Amino acid sequence: MGEWRVVPLTAEYVRGMSKCHINCWRESYRGLVPQHVLDAFDVDRRVRSWERIRVDYPGQIVVAVMDDTVIGFASSGPDRDESPAAAYELSAMYVRAAHHGTGVAADLMDAVLPADGATALWVFEENPRAQAFYRKYGFELDGERRVEAFTPAWQVRMLRRA
Repeated sequence: MGEWRVVPLTAEYVRGMSKCHINCWRESYRGLVPQHVLDAFDVDRRVRSWERIRVDYPGQIVVAVMDDTVIGFASSGPDRDESPAAAYELSAMYVRAAHHGTGVAADLMDAVLPADGATALWVFEENPRAQAFYRKYGFELDGERRVEAFTPAWQVRMLRRA
């Protein structure tokens, strides 16, 4: 582990995680997601949303913290799709660009991926870097596609078998 620590999301980190989430989208999805969508993200709205999720799904979100700043986060739990392809879903995995390749993402994945049980995730189709990262953890494309909720961009599903 590096200079960061991975801890469960608590109320004290919700604002920092919300800022991290917005910054990660702006860093990683420029050119993939329309600029007006990236510009429209509002920290206070994200805080309210993530706080609801934190309360409704305790223990499913972890944050990577360095010097009391959230530099990444991940979330997993039961697969929420109408027709689940797996028992579990990796629903969020974000790390600030300055920390790509440092091991932060590996620590987050270790904290949220179940030791056994199939796991699904959705990733932007036009994001080969993320898809390559997930392949390192045994995820493979399963042929399913859908339009992402906030954008007109396509997502593809990846599965990791039990």
